[in-house]
Amino acid sequence: MVRIVLCDDQEIVCEGLNKILGSDPEIEILGIGYNGNEAIQLAQKYHPDLILMDLKMPVMNGIFATQKIHNQYPEIKILVLTTYDDDEWLFDAIRSGASGYLLKDAPRQDLIRAIKGTVQGNAYVDPSITRKLLNNIAQQNLPDIKASTTHMLSERENEVLQLMARGLSNSDIARNLYLSEGTVRNYISSILSKLGVSDRTQAVLAALRHGLVNLKTSDE
Repeated sequence: MVRIVLCDDQEIVCEGLNKILGSDPEIEILGIGYNGNEAIQLAQKYHPDLILMDLKMPVMNGIFATQKIHNQYPEIKILVLTTYDDDEWLFDAIRSGASGYLLKDAPRQDLIRAIKGTVQGNAYVDPSITRKLLNNIAQQNLPDIKASTTHMLSERENEVLQLMARGLSNSDIARNLYLSEGTVRNYISSILSKLGVSDRTQAVLAALRHGLVNLKTSDE
């Protein structure tokens, strides 16, 4: 069961999401907030697996709320759901600790897939804005990977990194490579250490920046 909190300042949006997501037997909606402050309060109260976060809200916007929740409860995943594909909104959300970024016109199945995938540790970015992410945020605030470091990745670690870039969960990677999930976790820990990053998202972005992986967008 994926335990989530909804946060959007438009009541009709929250009602719609509650109806759509509530129909999935694997999703439990714990509460609804209408601004960033309420999102923080709900995070403190419920410690959900994931918060579905709007960005432009009164009292406190989703960027500041994401940053505060991520700093205090890093285990809580935050998936941004917004109408904005503006560069600054996107980059600020990712820098603040969001695990994914989805536009509100995404199909229902994509929304549910993104929620479940994000909880499993995937980094989900709406396909329509993937190119912006690759062209911009991959150039910002990421460690410089030296050529000698890239050669330190073993063949198997490179295989795991390619699948991470495709958004596969640990269990999916394990099935693809005929490994145990424990072994996959060990490989990922080694990859993060060698690349000098702290999480999967940074690892994928750093690898994209240096041409270690090739992530195609849906329109290619």
